[in-house]
Amino acid sequence: MLTHSRRRAAAAAALSTAVIASLAACGGGGDGGGSGASNKLTVWIEEDLPDRVAATQDIVDAFTKKTGVQVKLVAVAEDQFNQILTSNAAAGKLPDVIGGLPLGQVRTLSSNELIDTDAVGSVTDDLDRGTFTDSALELTADGDKQLAVPSESWVQLLVYRKDLFDKAGLGVPKTYDDVLAAAKKLDSSAVAGFIGANVAGDAFTEQTFEEIGLGNACELVNDSGDVTFDSDECVAALDFYGDLQQNYSVAGAQDVDTTRAAYFAGKGAMLIWSSFILDEMAGLRKDALPTCPQCKSDPTYLAKNSGVVTSIEGPSGSGPATFGEITSWTIPSKSSTDAAKKFVTYMMTDGYEPWIRIAPEGKIPVRTGDKPGDTTYTDAWSKMKVGVDTKAPLSKFYSQDVIDALTSGADNLSRWAIPQGQGDLLGAIQGTQPVAGAVNEVSNGTSGADAAKKAADEIRSAQ
Repeated sequence: MLTHSRRRAAAAAALSTAVIASLAACGGGGDGGGSGASNKLTVWIEEDLPDRVAATQDIVDAFTKKTGVQVKLVAVAEDQFNQILTSNAAAGKLPDVIGGLPLGQVRTLSSNELIDTDAVGSVTDDLDRGTFTDSALELTADGDKQLAVPSESWVQLLVYRKDLFDKAGLGVPKTYDDVLAAAKKLDSSAVAGFIGANVAGDAFTEQTFEEIGLGNACELVNDSGDVTFDSDECVAALDFYGDLQQNYSVAGAQDVDTTRAAYFAGKGAMLIWSSFILDEMAGLRKDALPTCPQCKSDPTYLAKNSGVVTSIEGPSGSGPATFGEITSWTIPSKSSTDAAKKFVTYMMTDGYEPWIRIAPEGKIPVRTGDKPGDTTYTDAWSKMKVGVDTKAPLSKFYSQDVIDALTSGADNLSRWAIPQGQGDLLGAIQGTQPVAGAVNEVSNGTSGADAAKKAADEIRSAQ
């Protein structure tokens, strides 16, 4: 599914039965897109922005210079990935390595038996599992099989106006009660207490609510695979979000662009968005500049006066649970395995910092260093420059509390369905977006119970 510009997305669309059959029959690469030779590789990256492709090519060239292995780098647009995957797999032309893969597409590859899990597991073991965050390893595994080598993450944030909170004597909004109390106190004709997505059929709406749901132990399915979106926990989460939307938010349809624009204009006290907003909020991207009254004299005003929370705990929550995305490297079946393993290892060692540096605001390391307890990579990340038209380190604009929240959020990443072994379900519901539909309904006055039941029935049908 696609989200806003520069944001990595979570689930790929489900493949048809006919396509699955053809993929299973053809198996993996080797003779086609994969070079099949020990000194040649074909590498796909799910990234097609020219500057990022060029930066990746520089890393690839350094790998070739060091190892002698020739690499053909192929940029694949996110919205074209499934189609290209399908046609290449059917023709036996999968690449040797795929990088920049979100979790949903890792599951698509896995469900069609297109991953060399032995090779991926070997690389992960050699890098030392103790150097990765636990949540990253869990979300990229299926039982005892490692499906991908987790590389980086972005995290969902509740961004809030520290200046407004301090003036009103409010603390950090960490719980449902905190958020509601702040929204009620700060809501006015000039500033909405809360801003969040509510458009039906929109993946961004689903992602916004997943952050809310996870905080109250609301799960899409249970460990047995039964759909549980109509549980008490999910109903309570929907009622909470509906309350915010109906009583303390801006009017009308709200999506990825309008929510950001409202907060940037100084018209919201709280906003749910991803970590990709941080460089924009600091005035480092010309096509998405803050426009608040104070921003006219100081474009960095919002950055300096905003705090972030990576998890919002509901009454049924049992600890931090942060929604976000992990992007990974994987090795398709029948690739040029030894060279492929060497390449992925390079991208997680010598090439890791240059790869993260391409877009640090959306590439938070999930490998902290080369040895357990080492924080070389996360320390380097905190000093990297972010931005598009202007570049500067996040630490120039944000307090250490914000930097620490981002890294701790990456440590506590959680997702619906994947830990329960139902990752394929995420792809199956992308067309109908039942969760986004439920959010839209409660935003317009439907009870959480009614909206949850309707969505749960749709999810069961997709399942």
